[in-house]
Amino acid sequence: MSTIPEPIVRKCPQCGHDLNLGALACPECHALIHATQLSALAQLARQLEEKREFAQARELWQQSLALLPPDSKQADWVRDRLRATEAQANTASEAKPDHTWARRLGPLAPIAILLAKSKGLLLALFKLKFLLSFFSFIGIYVMMFGWRFGAGFAASILIHEMGHFVDIKRRGLPAEMPVFLPGLGAYVRWNALGVTRRQIAEISLAGPLAGWMAAIACYWIFLQTHDPVWVALGRTGAWLNVLNLIPVWTLDGSQAMRALGMVERLGALAVALALWSYTGEWVFFFVVLGVGWRLFTKDKPEHEDWRTWLYFVAVLAALGVTLHSLPDVTSHGNIPTIFPMR
Repeated sequence: MSTIPEPIVRKCPQCGHDLNLGALACPECHALIHATQLSALAQLARQLEEKREFAQARELWQQSLALLPPDSKQADWVRDRLRATEAQANTASEAKPDHTWARRLGPLAPIAILLAKSKGLLLALFKLKFLLSFFSFIGIYVMMFGWRFGAGFAASILIHEMGHFVDIKRRGLPAEMPVFLPGLGAYVRWNALGVTRRQIAEISLAGPLAGWMAAIACYWIFLQTHDPVWVALGRTGAWLNVLNLIPVWTLDGSQAMRALGMVERLGALAVALALWSYTGEWVFFFVVLGVGWRLFTKDKPEHEDWRTWLYFVAVLAALGVTLHSLPDVTSHGNIPTIFPMR
């Protein structure tokens, strides 16, 4: 079986800080030194698990563990994977391939064998939490605003969260389906195994990007149907996604801002001020306050990251232009709204 050799790293690949030989995490920015190698090992291990080659997958997880700081959350997650693959390997070795146990079930034997081979039942159980929380979420907003706006609003939140989920999965990282909290929002739980500040920022910005796409879709449907409920959904969705870009607390903008240095933060502040002036939307004022506060926090990386800055301001500007372009829903009759209009 092929392995990925461990390179000798003398400088942090994320911030360029000098490292001691054998360092596993940067003392300056706390990035994992072998992030690329860890991601490749994790992807190979999961492929082997899907093929039920648990012994080989376990060897790769052991290689990953040697590249992680022992007290890190990533190391704890890999230890859990090692225990899981060991249990799966033991179960696989004890299983009888001819399913002789099923013969005792008589005419029900074919059904039992089909269920034993199928991953659908287990997959349904894993998705149960997602489905229950999502339908509860829909129910709350349908009761508050009617089925059309309530269901549409829940769908826009789902699209935002799936933006995060899809971006995480395409990087080969483990993630759970979104969980919805009625009245509060939703979140995607995932394990940041060997990811950099830029990757975390891009995963965080993928949600508002998907939310902007949903708002644009609502605007397009409104132009075709002239149904004012689509204006309300578009404006509400765009407003919420700008709110998520305020760089405070656990909002998406806060994770993105961690990848930006002083110069990029000043640039983001200028863009936010311009959008506030252009749109007249007060939500951009709060973005200005959040970015202004982050000018004085001590979480700036040593090196510039203009790619992440461009991603951040592009999504922010796209949402701003969409908000400015959508008509004021109050001029279209008595339809439900959640967030303030111009």
